[in-house]
Amino acid sequence: MSSQLSEKDRVARMDAWYHVAKNNDTTGIENMLAQDVVFHSPVVHTPQRGKKITAIYLAAAFNVFSNQPFQYVREVNDGYDTVLEFEVEIDGVHINGIDMIRWNAAGQIAEFKVMVRPLQGVNMLHKKMQEMLAQAK
Repeated sequence: MSSQLSEKDRVARMDAWYHVAKNNDTTGIENMLAQDVVFHSPVVHTPQRGKKITAIYLAAAFNVFSNQPFQYVREVNDGYDTVLEFEVEIDGVHINGIDMIRWNAAGQIAEFKVMVRPLQGVNMLHKKMQEMLAQAK
C-alpha cells in the first residue's frame, strides 16, 4: 500500500465519516468498515475484531453523543492515517478525546482507536456505553 492518499480520496473519506457521525448513520458506519477492522476502546482492554462488533460499538458511541454538544475540533491526516480530536460535555463532565483511524487501500476503516481524557470522562463514557450496549443486546 502506498503511503500517500490523494487529496480527493482523503476529502471523500472524511466527508463520509463526518456524515455518519453527525447523522448517527448506522448503515453508513457498516459500509465504511473493513470486514477485518480492529476497534480499540478506551474502556475495553482487548481489541475488538470484526465489522459487526465495531459497528455496534461505534453506533453505541454515536447514540451516547447524539444529544450532547459533541464536536470535532481538529483533524490531522497523514497518508492512510487520520486523527480527529473531539470535545463533548456529558452530565457536566467535559470530555476531550481522539479518534485514530487507519484507512485501507479500498477506502474502508481498517483500524479505529479511541482515547479519552480526563479520568472522569473515561468513567462517564464507560457508564453510558454500558447502558447503550445493554440496550443493543
